[in-house]
Amino acid sequence: MSEEKQSVLEGFKAFLTRGNVIDLAVAVVIGAAFTNVVNSVVSGLINPLVGALGTEDLENYSSCLRAPCKVNEAGEVVSGIPIMWGSILSSALSFLITGAVVYFLMVLPMSKYLARRAARLRQEQEEQAEAEAAEIVLLREIRDTLLAQRAEGGDSVPRQR
Repeated sequence: MSEEKQSVLEGFKAFLTRGNVIDLAVAVVIGAAFTNVVNSVVSGLINPLVGALGTEDLENYSSCLRAPCKVNEAGEVVSGIPIMWGSILSSALSFLITGAVVYFLMVLPMSKYLARRAARLRQEQEEQAEAEAAEIVLLREIRDTLLAQRAEGGDSVPRQR
């Protein structure tokens, strides 16, 4: 049983020391910080702009499912059932902005970089294959010349086994 615990601990240590786990942790931290930036843009810029079309901030838009919806001074609903569709719309806008920024600033440039890298690698492989083909042709010419010299009785070339 001690061997099993030891192997589990060794496996866990190997898992933690892989680069992927560290990269994932960094991505989560950066993502959380980025979420704060996007939420600030949505609440500070987008919501007031959308609210300018109406009479209030986007977060405050709601409809009443069961009338009358009454709100006390603290902003708590006293009667009725409010549907807060403004906050849902705000969250959807936040999601779309986050997705657009991630796609255009991270995914798209990375995919273009990877495509260029793959094309360069393909080109290098083709050049290497051409060089190997030329080398094979040269080696065949040398072999044929040596065979021709041997057949003519010229220089005796020892055979390799």
